[in-house]
Amino acid sequence: MTRRPPPLDLAVRPLYPDRPSTHRIRKAVVTLTRRLALPLAATLAVTALPVAAATVDPAAYARARIAEADGAVASAAQDYARVLADDPQDIAIALRTFRAAVRAGDMPLADRAAAALAAQKAAPSDIALLTLARAARDGDRAGAEAALKRFDGDRLRILAPPLRAWLALEAGADPFAALAQAPDEPVARRFAAETRALLLIATGRIDEGVTAVRALGGAADLAAFDEHVAAARLLIGQGKDKAARALLDDDAGATALRIEPTRGTRPTLAFGASHLFTRIAADLATGEDPGVLTYTLLRAALRADPANDRARLLLAGVLAGDDALDAGLAMLAEVPADSPYASLAATGRVQMLADGGRADEALAVLDTLSVTKKTPIGDIQRLADLQLRLDRPAQAVPLYARLVKQAGAAADWTDWLQYGAALDGAGQWPAARDALQKALAKGPDQPLALNYLGYALTQHRERIDEAQAMLEKAARLKPDDAAIADSLGWALYLRGQPARALPLVERAAEGDPLSAEIGEHLGDLYWQAGRRYEARYAWTAAQATATPVETARLAAKIEQGLPQ
Repeated sequence: MTRRPPPLDLAVRPLYPDRPSTHRIRKAVVTLTRRLALPLAATLAVTALPVAAATVDPAAYARARIAEADGAVASAAQDYARVLADDPQDIAIALRTFRAAVRAGDMPLADRAAAALAAQKAAPSDIALLTLARAARDGDRAGAEAALKRFDGDRLRILAPPLRAWLALEAGADPFAALAQAPDEPVARRFAAETRALLLIATGRIDEGVTAVRALGGAADLAAFDEHVAAARLLIGQGKDKAARALLDDDAGATALRIEPTRGTRPTLAFGASHLFTRIAADLATGEDPGVLTYTLLRAALRADPANDRARLLLAGVLAGDDALDAGLAMLAEVPADSPYASLAATGRVQMLADGGRADEALAVLDTLSVTKKTPIGDIQRLADLQLRLDRPAQAVPLYARLVKQAGAAADWTDWLQYGAALDGAGQWPAARDALQKALAKGPDQPLALNYLGYALTQHRERIDEAQAMLEKAARLKPDDAAIADSLGWALYLRGQPARALPLVERAAEGDPLSAEIGEHLGDLYWQAGRRYEARYAWTAAQATATPVETARLAAKIEQGLPQ
């Protein structure tokens, strides 16, 4: 049997991970933004077919819908543009065109579609984000104030105080007075605190501002790192390069910390709006369905500040997760080598290719990435995770070893678990067992640590009673986990208790039907129970997601069954 990879999200950290310390805030942001409802007519029109079909090129409309579904965002936008030109008064067409244009980054087309919707009084509220971004970029203060009035009459009003603060600063007024108008609620307070920290730096109160930025979190937290990068750009814009580098070097360099003097910026509404929009999009992008608002926020962020590489990184991930992988990869390619997000873009490319089923390309890119003595911890962690994700545990071992060594006594159960998993996969079982035992010692009540060590001991036929006790404890702590149910079932099977094992493995297969390992276990149990047809069916299904080695073994079982 193959090893069980770590059944945890830590195996590959998300490209845009959530921030546990602000989970409730993120949830509130998601709730708020998803309630930024379209006008009723526009909402109904989203699913309606064009009512003026006689005036519209049906071939162009069909091509647009197909391209949209296939993730060909540029082609979809081009065909929607033709359809919109045929009938700019059709709300359904205008709305589809607007969404497709925003997704593709075709801002002139988005503006035309937005104007068509406004003419029909059916404009969705997030159009105001693009309007404000354009005004901010152009230095049009009157236009920005007009856009902000649209925010006031909508649930977007929670964004108005921070934006008005940046507008006041740009106009030479007191930005803190505008910021004081923020509502007294958790999300608004968080936005106000982040904006205030940056405004302190922007107004020359450097020490106070840097202290406030650091209070938002350390650089190891990607969301807090975004604040650090924004603050660093403001500091560099004031000629404070040394202070910028010191701010970015927090937490022993948890991410790529290089930022060049050319990356500085002035404290404008364009900068502030771009940062705020990206901040909200970062929260939305971590959900299962980022939604259309995420696209609008990120395109508005880039419209206001084309140097916002964090927005590019997020947009790449959203596109890739929305079946537009090539568009996402193209977006990553726009992140320059001197960006503080360059290393995230490089490892993000590997992860996106792997997630998209293009493993060979992912490996080719991964082989171009290397570590040195000066490589930041965050970069090493991501590379190690990707090596393990792409089934190259031997290459992951020295990287995890370095992370554990650098962490010293502070290494937690996840550090030791990943190191142990890599060692196990590389065939270094004694060392793996020691690391996994350290993981369990650090997290004695962690189901994932209990599951991995219990399963590994079972596979190696060591301390069988103790291993089963670990798995039973893991199952009590996490009863709905498919991997744990399978581990316990397989342990029972190996101990000669197939009748108790089968229901557990069947439940595991229902919970995780794409797991080749669980499918193979299920087939083995069916075969032993005399259910030969079902066994071969389970083995055949397992081949769909199996590795080449697993596929060969499954093929032999399908042809010959299990030895007597």
